Amino acid sequence: MTFPPSPGRILAVDDVEFNLDLLAAVFEEGEPQVELIRATNGRRALEVLAESPGVDVVLLDLEMPGMSGYEVLEAVRAAPDESLRRIPILVLTANADEKKRALLLGANDFISKPFDAEELRLRCVNYLEIRQHHELLRNMRSALEEEVARRTADLAEALRRASHNAYEISFRLARASEYRDSDTGAHLVRMSRCSARLAELAGFPAAEVELILHSAPLHDVGKIGIDDAIMRKPGKLTPEEFTAMKRHTLLGASILADPGECTLVEAGRIIAEQHHEKWDGSGYPYGLAGEQIQRSARVVAICDVFDALISARVYKPALPVEQAVEILREGRGKHFDPALLDVFLGALDDFVEISRQHVDEG
Repeated sequence: MTFPPSPGRILAVDDVEFNLDLLAAVFEEGEPQVELIRATNGRRALEVLAESPGVDVVLLDLEMPGMSGYEVLEAVRAAPDESLRRIPILVLTANADEKKRALLLGANDFISKPFDAEELRLRCVNYLEIRQHHELLRNMRSALEEEVARRTADLAEALRRASHNAYEISFRLARASEYRDSDTGAHLVRMSRCSARLAELAGFPAAEVELILHSAPLHDVGKIGIDDAIMRKPGKLTPEEFTAMKRHTLLGASILADPGECTLVEAGRIIAEQHHEKWDGSGYPYGLAGEQIQRSARVVAICDVFDALISARVYKPALPVEQAVEILREGRGKHFDPALLDVFLGALDDFVEISRQHVDEG
């Protein structure tokens, strides 16, 4: 005889104590490792099921005063607990019509009265094994789901760290150009955070917002290739010097060319190349207009100019926010994407607050 994987628990429900004694004798003699729990009415059966998790099989008499076996069947099969709903229920009956009704209500099997002790024992042991195997599978599934959740969380954390590291690399590369320019590291932080916030407010997908946050600091990386005499000149540039300065867009695109599968580098290349293009086509290096300019570059153009206007440099003082806003408004539809500029001005306080949080050192 094959025993259950672990000691089983059978709930026997019958309003006649003598019948419960007979059932107990069957298992004491043939299956001593099986624990038989008694209930003398339907309500007590439901209480036992609620109080004693781990019942594997129910032996249920149908004709009982008060709550009948049929009502017990219906209550168990409607229980909110899935494990309880799946408990095998074997009905004990001598009536063929009762068998059919019980099966329709969810009974798994029936044993005819008067019962054969060996048949009852074998049927119960078979259902004990089935029940315990189902519970084992359910527990394995639960453990697997927990493991998947844990590994998913680990992967999310790894991706977060990778994203942070990518931002650090991008930011440090961008700072290389800072040493050739009067811009500061704080400018890079302000400009990238403002750009990400504007993209978010404009309804860009979250992944694109994060990509702009990480790639925006690369906008001026090409300045590393511009002559010091031009980069550090405190006064206004001559037309020839300005022409040379404009090359930083192409130099930046060249530095970030051939990104392979690195989306951050490709995004940085586009921004470096196009952030001086203007909505009306009067910008450089290619004279792109309107939506020919990638929207990430259109976002960065607004935030870069705003931060440059309200920041002090060796060649100019910082302008008040109100004056900077007027200059931006004058560029609406000319320098700047009008829809994006409207979003920016509509949330001006957000961008001013970012600027206040990340001030220049010294």
